[in-house]
Amino acid sequence: MKLHQSKVEHLNQITAYDAESVQVNEVRHAGSLLILPDYLQPWRPASFAELTADDFSQLLDYQPELVLLGTGAAIQFPHPQLYAALSAKRIGVDVMGTGALCRTFNVLVAEDRRVLALVLHR
Repeated sequence: MKLHQSKVEHLNQITAYDAESVQVNEVRHAGSLLILPDYLQPWRPASFAELTADDFSQLLDYQPELVLLGTGAAIQFPHPQLYAALSAKRIGVDVMGTGALCRTFNVLVAEDRRVLALVLHR
């Protein structure tokens, strides 16, 4: 699905997504991805089943105020113990489908929020 982009210059915006990838600033990225307003990189877990507490605790280095976890077409909720390090620092974790993640990320970036999006496709 193609998304309509807000006018947010010099920041990451998700411009499209499908079952296998997301496009950030018109560049397609397949596989798991970590996206911040000003940075993006591949993310280690290839699937929901591979998530570990260490995957979430490493996110503290990015100092997000909110973490969005997109789990593909079907929403899958990780055990709260996996993201306990974030919760202890009062960083919210919202789990949603990839489409909702893409739309929510763009809105929060436009509001100048320090949001971190994690995209899983499997």
